[in-house]
Amino acid sequence: MPNEPTEPPVVPEPVDVPMTAFQPDQLEGFRIGVTSDRRSSDLIDAFERRGARVVHAPTLRIANSQQDGPLLDDTRTMIAAKPDILLATTGYGVRRWFEVAEMDGLGHALTEALAETTILVRGPKARGGIRATGLNDSGMSDTETTASLVDKVLAEYPPGLTVGIQVHGHTDERQLDRLRAVHDTVLTVAPYRWIAVDDSDERVYKLIEAICARQLDCVTFTSAPSVHALFGAAEGMGVYPALIAALQTNVRAASVGPVTSIPLIAAGIDPIQPTRFRMGALIRLVCEQLELVGIERIETRHGPLALRGAMVEFGGQRIPLPPTALAILRTLVAAGGAVVSRDELAQALPGTTDDHAMEVSLGRLRQALPEAGLIATVVKRGYRLDV
Repeated sequence: MPNEPTEPPVVPEPVDVPMTAFQPDQLEGFRIGVTSDRRSSDLIDAFERRGARVVHAPTLRIANSQQDGPLLDDTRTMIAAKPDILLATTGYGVRRWFEVAEMDGLGHALTEALAETTILVRGPKARGGIRATGLNDSGMSDTETTASLVDKVLAEYPPGLTVGIQVHGHTDERQLDRLRAVHDTVLTVAPYRWIAVDDSDERVYKLIEAICARQLDCVTFTSAPSVHALFGAAEGMGVYPALIAALQTNVRAASVGPVTSIPLIAAGIDPIQPTRFRMGALIRLVCEQLELVGIERIETRHGPLALRGAMVEFGGQRIPLPPTALAILRTLVAAGGAVVSRDELAQALPGTTDDHAMEVSLGRLRQALPEAGLIATVVKRGYRLDV
């Protein structure tokens, strides 16, 4: 797996997604992978209600410390320091920090210590978390990233201050070092952290296998650490190049925002990304993109045919196909009516290149299609779609 670049790559142009009416069959036939842990149920429910089949495999999970001793120690240090500036990065982190402080009897002291502090927030969720505590912020980062939040501090405030920062699950040491180079004291508090799933959870490995076999149409990512964790697991399985190749071609990567996109872009993947870095916008974008570019259409002599994920649409019917039959039909559609040899069709099968397996899968495909003449046999040459 390549090392993280020293400079962040250019993020993709975000896509402005219009509001569309709910359609229960909007994603019928499509297969979507969800890699998030927290709030994954929101994504899964939204996709399944629209007809998609969802594969859930959290590559990381949020761990709230069994013993909040370190968090409480850092909170006491923050209270004693009364920082000049506090950087709040996540709404969940702010809420959990104050909840733990309140349960230990430190809630009032923490609020009092921050009463005169200049509080800057990374985005609207962090702002909501701060305001829920009874405090107010003095500004937000330009691009809702930790880097731009640090940029704001370095550009607008004098050096030599005491700066506190609520870090999220994956601490960005580069940004902390930028603050330490200018300010006298930089204090951190980490209300939660990301941890990798253990080897007993096979969902991640099954997700990777499905991506490599092109058996998913889209995979969603809501944090950069979850991307790194997926890449690391693929490297451990020895299939990292195959995973990247699939995400660069057939399997669309969907990112919630620019920070999440960075490791994808660094690997040569071009993710889709909404203009508003919110879960709802991500859901709408995935729905729109799969409908617009995820459906392969071709005119045949027997009528229009469309491939939508794992389903073929023909003659007013939507017919689910098993992976091998789908791979054969997808190859024939891609050929646009040109002859495809037996060897080429066998090579397209997921997990095998056996000629007999190809014949069985082709037979099942023909049985599943409502029009037997859709797939024509070209003697001694192969097969083609009858266009």
